[in-house]
Amino acid sequence: MGITARGLEGIVALETHLSDVRGDVGQLIYNGYDINELAGKVSFEETCFLLWHERLPNQKELVSLKNDLRAQRELPKGIVDYIRTIPKNCNPMDVLRTGVSMLGLYDDDQIGESPLDLNRARAISITAKIGVIAAYFHRHRLGKDFPPIRKDLDEAAHFLYLMNGKESGPEAVNTLDVAYVLHADHGSNASTFTARVCVSTLTDIYSAVTAAIGALKGPLHGGANEGVIHMLQEIGSPEKVEGWVHEKLAQKQKIMGMGHRVYKVLDPRAPHLKAMAIKLTKELGETKWIEMSEKIASIMLKEKHLNANVDFYSATVYYSLGIPIDLFTPIFAIARTAGWTAHVLEQLADNRLFRPMSEYVGPEVGKKVVPITQRG
Repeated sequence: MGITARGLEGIVALETHLSDVRGDVGQLIYNGYDINELAGKVSFEETCFLLWHERLPNQKELVSLKNDLRAQRELPKGIVDYIRTIPKNCNPMDVLRTGVSMLGLYDDDQIGESPLDLNRARAISITAKIGVIAAYFHRHRLGKDFPPIRKDLDEAAHFLYLMNGKESGPEAVNTLDVAYVLHADHGSNASTFTARVCVSTLTDIYSAVTAAIGALKGPLHGGANEGVIHMLQEIGSPEKVEGWVHEKLAQKQKIMGMGHRVYKVLDPRAPHLKAMAIKLTKELGETKWIEMSEKIASIMLKEKHLNANVDFYSATVYYSLGIPIDLFTPIFAIARTAGWTAHVLEQLADNRLFRPMSEYVGPEVGKKVVPITQRG
């Protein structure tokens, strides 16, 4: 039996051209591009193309992809009806998981001429529709109408329009677009690995993305950003930060948004979100959230040598944009769909079924079955 690695830590299970997380130096790479080179310079749509084709698009290709995404936004009537009838207190991630799974029911297998073309078309379709599902559910639970799909807005702008029922300003749109780019892919994280394991059985892309959403929902993965804002709300004000943090540390409780499984230094995505959080909170005249965040980050770095991760500042960014807390993780999912689908395409291009070994630590063989009437 080989060496047991709990949580597969340190085990290399696959090769990928898509992204690399270099935790020792705090670097995130998308197909040869440092995330600092991409953030603020390319759009989410360009990032999708990069992940799906392993290169950035030219102008003609970008226009074509945007048109394809916009053409795929309409949800099947059955899914719209589903959203209109579900309980309004549902967890939005449950709605997203079920909605994406339902998309598979309406796939007629006619798009694309080859398996690769077919799955690329499905990747575009899922990416175009996942934000609509999330936004429409939000409108449903508020008892509001569903704004008609528009084909003149990019992905981030369209999501904010659907959620709010009106267009958002360029600053809000650009902020969400950059956040999408930062969250699009991140190595072999739990949800991405889930998608690859799932599709390695040669199931369909809808099953793989549905499984990934289920993994992302967990508080140790995508749900962490919701925990950050709840933490800030619990603390209440900057002057209470120090006492609150030291009390939690004394109780050996986890401080949300601090540290990372892979990064041993600063998460390279965090400074981009921190800068956006500072700008947004100043513009709103409500700077206490970022002030509290900075105090927490300073204490944790000094006391525990832990840096803030992407969740720590994305929470303040989304909250400042007026996005409900329970939509933070669905937004993560919207962005990460680009990466999930790219990994599905890559896995299928050179597939091998994932089948790791496990180390049995149960009782030695030799037990005898006792008749049920004699069991205590």
